[in-house]
Amino acid sequence: MNYLSVENISKSFGERTLFENISFGINKDQKIAFIAKNGSGKTCIMKILNGEDEPDTGQVVIRKEIKMAFLSQDHNLQDELTIEESIFASDNETLKVIEKYEKALENPEDEEAYQKAFDDMDCHNAWDFETQFKQILFKLKLEDFKLKVKNLSGGQKKRLSLAIILINRPDLLILDEPTNHLDLEMIEWLESYFAKENITLFMVTHDRFFLERVCNEIIELDNGKLYQYKGNYSYYLEKKEERITSENASIDKAKNLFVKELAWMRRQPKARTTKSKSRQDDFYVIKEKAQSRRKENVVELEINMERMGTKIIELHKISKKFNDKIILEDFSFDFQRGERIGIIGKNGTGKSTFLNLLTGTIPLDSGKVIKGDTIKIGYYTQSGINPKPGQRVIDIIKEYGEYIPLAKGRIISASQLLERFLFDSKKQYDYVEKLSGGELKRLYLCTVLIQNPNFLILDEPTNDLDIVTLNVLESFLLDYPGCLLVVSHDRYFMDKIVDNLFVFRGEGEIENFPGNYSDFRAYEDSIEPVKDENKEKVNWKQNNPTTSGLSFNEQKEFQKIEREIKDLEFRKKEIEALFSEGKVADADIEKKANELQNFIKKMEEKEERWFELSAKMEG
Repeated sequence: MNYLSVENISKSFGERTLFENISFGINKDQKIAFIAKNGSGKTCIMKILNGEDEPDTGQVVIRKEIKMAFLSQDHNLQDELTIEESIFASDNETLKVIEKYEKALENPEDEEAYQKAFDDMDCHNAWDFETQFKQILFKLKLEDFKLKVKNLSGGQKKRLSLAIILINRPDLLILDEPTNHLDLEMIEWLESYFAKENITLFMVTHDRFFLERVCNEIIELDNGKLYQYKGNYSYYLEKKEERITSENASIDKAKNLFVKELAWMRRQPKARTTKSKSRQDDFYVIKEKAQSRRKENVVELEINMERMGTKIIELHKISKKFNDKIILEDFSFDFQRGERIGIIGKNGTGKSTFLNLLTGTIPLDSGKVIKGDTIKIGYYTQSGINPKPGQRVIDIIKEYGEYIPLAKGRIISASQLLERFLFDSKKQYDYVEKLSGGELKRLYLCTVLIQNPNFLILDEPTNDLDIVTLNVLESFLLDYPGCLLVVSHDRYFMDKIVDNLFVFRGEGEIENFPGNYSDFRAYEDSIEPVKDENKEKVNWKQNNPTTSGLSFNEQKEFQKIEREIKDLEFRKKEIEALFSEGKVADADIEKKANELQNFIKKMEEKEERWFELSAKMEG
């Protein structure tokens, strides 16, 4: 059954055409993801579907009897209403019955009103409905019904908007970035809810795990054309790769044919026969095909980052609390070269606060943060940039730097970096105020990266970025040789770029987990809470024997130790080369000799541990 049809819609703003003659349909039980680059019109299409905007041409036809709901990135809640009042403000008849029953419970002395409300609950089969919607509110952590909307955080408002929609159970649900501002626990619950519910979905999301587990169809808007894939995200990646390979082969073939036809065109006399005129027309079709180019951006950079010394960043018993809320308590950690750490945890457990303490943005209550002399921090925050009126894209980035040095004396200029992050030469001279939310985030990332930091801190870098940009960012970070510290709810992103996690449990408890997000989730799912009288908590630190003979912790240590040995070997050879080439000043000889002995000692300790683990694994 068709719920909604989009028929040949187009939209332009001035001379800029976002899309034209776009058509697709949404049928019952489909769970469709809509994928496109930032700035190509995703949000505009969502608004057209919801009736907030109109296309320049074409139309959207919605089946009359269906109930449709739209979750936008901006909430449409009334500030003076409470959570409870916001939920009961909808037109849902069953909710009205439940509302009257809730009020009757508050006035039990009015027996007649209570009996009528009780009978209405029976009549409308509202008991199960009430249980279901309270479960939804519980899962979304909206348990204080009397809180007013104006006193809610951005994340709470997003959860309330989502709760209202889920409670009303629409036939067709349109979602614009549903996982933004949700913590991992809620994202996974929502993912599970959508995967099992018989609900028709059309969504824009950058969460690729969500796409993989929820969607059964993907529609992509690429260079003004629509492509449909009848499968989940893995299927989409596979089929898109096949399509691009086929297109490139077709372009290569057309280029060869173009060369032959060009020679023929040049040989022709001015007067054309009908046959040659037909061939001439074909020539222009071939020419267009041969000259088409895909704007792919593959990042393969050898960044010549400023050399890091032996001291990176050391945290010595740092503590922080706000009133009675403990964020950190005597936390210590010594960052090593090349460390790539992800930070996960529920909202409100202090993840962003930790980054601000590390960078000195807010003061510690106690303890010390000691930064090495060679460390240059790049900090991407959630606040973004504040451009001046009339500034162009290229002007913004040049305020922070002109280029990034690469290996062998090469550089990547500010303009080239912008191109890699999908700002073509024309877009670089656009006024910043014309950029979409996702494009502003992309530009902000470029301003941080152009400064060529050797310790990069990213606070929710994936919010509002499209999937194409995420792939570009991931490629850049995989090539990045410095230390990396990332807060993100994007599980796919975290799996790809980090190999260690700080798990923020709340109340100052932070676990250092040796692995990426999927490792952590697999481990959490494999353990059972201890059920004794003390309700003692089980975590990854307790040994979990495996068939290999190593505990989970030891397996991750074994994988990490090889990289550490290689790093120490490199640093040892570096100092030995300085001695052999006579490049060590007399005043530094003792210092460098001590450094060399220190590296040799650490290598011996690491190698000894490597042999211990190897023997245990083989045994």
